[in-house]
Amino acid sequence: MTRHMDYCDTSPAMHLLKVRSHQREELVEFTDEVQHKLKESGAEEGVVILYVQHTTAGLTVNENADPDVPRDMLHALRTLIPQHGMGFRHGEENSDAHIKASIVGPSITVPFKDGELLLGRWQGIFLCEFDGGRERKVVMMIR
Repeated sequence: MTRHMDYCDTSPAMHLLKVRSHQREELVEFTDEVQHKLKESGAEEGVVILYVQHTTAGLTVNENADPDVPRDMLHALRTLIPQHGMGFRHGEENSDAHIKASIVGPSITVPFKDGELLLGRWQGIFLCEFDGGRERKVVMMIR
């Protein structure tokens, strides 16, 4: 039997981040929040694992220097999987969001050294919102 519960922060190596979206579909960068929590932890080397606790949102690492990249990603996903016109049966009219979230995936892993995320020069950590705007919960584990 699967147990569903709201996350409770019981470990110093586990944190709950709250990420706010403002549009139905949006990529929200939260790299700075992850780096801040990592610095607070005092951990020097390992991996950060991030997991979004929702079925209509995902996580990705992608370019954060050019705002056209997130816009292009959302445009491509909207073109491939539009909200309406595909005969979806789910009554909440957000089947497209569930499909997009499954394609993107709910988790990412980022290595760190000397307390710094080892992201590439143009990389950032993004919440991929497909049914917003709302506040999303992201579990952060430091190992």
